[in-house]
Amino acid sequence: MKRAQLEHILRAAGTIADDMDIVVVGSQAVLGSVPDPAAAMLVSMEADVYPRNHPERADLIDGSIGEGSPFHATFGYYAQGVGPETAKLPAGWEARLIPLKTEATRGVTGWCLEVHDLLASKIVAGRAKDVEYLRHALESGIVERDVLLARVRSVPIDPETRRAAEGRLRAAFEA
Repeated sequence: MKRAQLEHILRAAGTIADDMDIVVVGSQAVLGSVPDPAAAMLVSMEADVYPRNHPERADLIDGSIGEGSPFHATFGYYAQGVGPETAKLPAGWEARLIPLKTEATRGVTGWCLEVHDLLASKIVAGRAKDVEYLRHALESGIVERDVLLARVRSVPIDPETRRAAEGRLRAAFEA
């Protein structure tokens, strides 16, 4: 997904949810911080979003422009309506959201996770695709090791999950 496609999703999601503020929590949130990230970080054709002021309307987004919708069939990308609880995020993440508001979003602001918050969430989730995403972020030089480690340590998770996440992070930095 390219930035113009995310802007299209934000514009549509804002209209559907009647909310001018849309939070982007998935991998495409990187487009708020890094306008032109490594191509390998943009392979997903979905944007995980929810209306900031009306998160209960995420289902409207999912049903209207989600996977398998006419929007998806027409454009080849889609929005996944999620909730604020979808991602495990570091303490203070909301204060670090990056606004994405351009002429193309037509008044809608996309509130994108700051890149270290996004990567902390992914390393905590620990899926193979998330570890791969982190590897591409590291290769592209958009990550500060100490900042990312501190963010991972501030995610409210149980000690076992924290140890596993920190282990994945150490392995990624050593690779």
